[in-house]
Amino acid sequence: MSFRQARWDEPPVWELDPRGGSEPAPSIPGVPDRWRRKAGLRWPELSELEVLRHYTRLSQMNFGIETTTYPLGSCTMKYNPRIGEVLARRRTAAELHPEQPIETVQGALEVIWRLERLLAKVTGLSEVSLQPAAGAHGEYAALLMIRAYFRDRGELDRRTEVLLPDTAHGTNPASAAMAGFTTRELPSKDGCVDLDELRAALSERTACFMLTNPNTAGLFESDILEIAKSVHGAGGMLYYDGANLNAILGVTNPGRMGFDVAHLNLHKTFATPHGGGGPGAGVLAANETLAPYLPVPRVQKVGRNFRWDYDRPSSIGKIRGGPGSFGLDLRAYAFALVHGEEGLKHVARRAVLNSNYVAARLGKRLERPFRPLVKHEFVLSGARLKERGVRTLDLAKRPAPA
Repeated sequence: MSFRQARWDEPPVWELDPRGGSEPAPSIPGVPDRWRRKAGLRWPELSELEVLRHYTRLSQMNFGIETTTYPLGSCTMKYNPRIGEVLARRRTAAELHPEQPIETVQGALEVIWRLERLLAKVTGLSEVSLQPAAGAHGEYAALLMIRAYFRDRGELDRRTEVLLPDTAHGTNPASAAMAGFTTRELPSKDGCVDLDELRAALSERTACFMLTNPNTAGLFESDILEIAKSVHGAGGMLYYDGANLNAILGVTNPGRMGFDVAHLNLHKTFATPHGGGGPGAGVLAANETLAPYLPVPRVQKVGRNFRWDYDRPSSIGKIRGGPGSFGLDLRAYAFALVHGEEGLKHVARRAVLNSNYVAARLGKRLERPFRPLVKHEFVLSGARLKERGVRTLDLAKRPAPA
């Protein structure tokens, strides 16, 4: 079976009509002059057919599961069940407004409430917030929670350092820096955390150790209990980047490994859409120690009714305009219900089986630098390609075959 990706020499819509039309600057009473637009907006003047053909050609150049393998690596399950799309696009879900009267959104609040408890069980942690808008947003919020925890303990002045391995996701150090911490990268050993390096780096300055398990090399950190013991022994917190949770879904969880706080991406583990920077949902889960610091609002059940709960004195506060990404929450909840507990476990087993099968096949052609058994992904070395003048980038970014 061959596939040829559509390619159009399609300029931006603004360039389709270089002259464009001009709409005068609006006159809005009460708006100060310094905030007024000095010139009108220039809109391209195109016919209906020109606009339709333009966006149709752009859509034909998109990658999607309907046409070819989706090239986002392990960052998504690449599968968005149509039942989830149908549910999320229903008028009663798609047209909800965050400022609606609470009595008119009881069903939506119940979905959020139930999904929070489902994800608490999945992560093995006490409480869950669905408010973060994406994975990096969840990372940042988790680090703000850790910062608030040490502030309340009077240790913030010295707990200034975040440790992370060289296999960490690139957003980890950025999130730590935004939260006001300094970062220190630790070298790995055979693709995993070097316990000796970690123990040597831990100190009274350590606020947190950020870790993905399985890690970016597709390896499960088998020393995770010792890692947790060492970090906690130094008084630090252990943060779980849930990017790779789908490899251990239902088999084990961050809580059993000793993590204090975790974010997970619904698009990576629960089949919600992803690509091009959004939409996203970076769910936050925390143990009993850090749960009081989760962002507000939280959904509270009172009798048979649900309401927003802002009465969380230790919370880091509100971190976005709305209560969360409800359309994604609904898709994720449907995915979890359809699979059930055993089905979710099968998701992990199937991901691991597929990964090891492909690794065994490709490992005959390219060197594999780490141990043979992996989880959901694996690493190949492009060293052999250099002998023929080919870079790894040439292979990874080659055009689709004709």
